[in-house]
Order: sequence, then structure tokens, then C-alpha cells
Amino acid sequence: MKTNRTRKTAQERKLEITDAALRLSADIGPDRLTTERLAQEVGISQPGIFRHFPTKADIWQAVAHRIGQLFQENAAPGDRSDASPEDCLRKMVCDHLRFIRANPAIPAILFSRELHAENDELRSFFAGMMIKRQSKFSEQINAGISLGLFDQALNPEDAAALVLALIQGVAMRWSLNARGFDLVDEGERLFNIQINAFRIRSTGRKS
Repeated sequence: MKTNRTRKTAQERKLEITDAALRLSADIGPDRLTTERLAQEVGISQPGIFRHFPTKADIWQAVAHRIGQLFQENAAPGDRSDASPEDCLRKMVCDHLRFIRANPAIPAILFSRELHAENDELRSFFAGMMIKRQSKFSEQINAGISLGLFDQALNPEDAAALVLALIQGVAMRWSLNARGFDLVDEGERLFNIQINAFRIRSTGRKS
């Protein structure tokens, strides 16, 4: 008896390979990912991988763009008109951490040899993503300064860099600890400490 099997399009197969690379990066680490292991995961031959991606660098480029696509689909903008800059900033941070929690390969990729030593295009892609995210943080911090919520002496770009560093630091610690704590709860706890340093503080002087 014949079975009706629908042949996957090239685009569908490329997406399947890309998503498998993301899963394996989380499970075994990006530096241990081989096209042979990827072929086993997808259920095709190794030459089949190269029919869709001529080089391993092409696979990583597809992974980067897939991460960017997923981020755009899942990270809603935090700048709601009915929310304060602080609340918007907190939401953006928590949404970013939720995205990392749902895609645990990201911390591993960001600190991999592939990113830092072997693939300039991949490094440039992620650097661009971080610059855009830092710019969004800076916008909210600048709005908070304008409204008198944050210290006038605060540099928005520097403060935004600190927020981004908080996300990167807690995500890496979460990854190194085998994801043994709630990433979003821990990140929000640390953000609440960090945001206190941005607020206008009383001098405590008496007249």
C-alpha cells in the first residue's frame, strides 16, 4: 500500500535544518555542532544538508536571521502610551529574558568560538541586534530623565549599556547553572535594584 508523503519544499527543509541547529546549540553547544549531527537530527543525509547550505557559515547565518525573526515575533514593544518609561523599560527587559528562556541556545551562541573567532558576519549580525536593543533602552531612559523620574546627570547611553549588560550577565549565569533558576524572576529582581540607581535621590539635607 502506498503512503501519501508530501515532499518538503526547499524553504521548509531549510527552516527545519535551521531550527534543528538552534535545538542542538542549546543541547550540545554550538562549538560541537557538526553537519553530520545536524543531518541525524533532521533525518536526512549529510550531503542533503549541503544541498541547502553550501557551507557551515551559511547555516549559522540562517540561524542568526531565524533568531532575529523569532525575536521580532515574540518581543512586543514596551513603549505603551499608558505606561511610564520605567514600566516600559521593565517590560522590555522581562520580554527579552522570556525570549532567551524560550530559546536557550542564544547565550551559548553569543559566547561561542563560532561567533567570536570564526564568523565575522554572525558576529556583526548579533552586534547589530544588541545596538538596536540598547537604543530602545536608551530612548526609555531619556524619556524618564525628561519627565523628572531619573537623575538629570544620568547618561542615557551608559545607563542603557548597563541594562543590556544585566540581561547578558544573568542569561550567561542561567546557562552556566544549567538553567537552574527562573531567568525572568532573577532578571527582574536585579533590574529593580539597578533602576533604583537611575532614580532621583534625595540629598537628605536639612535646612
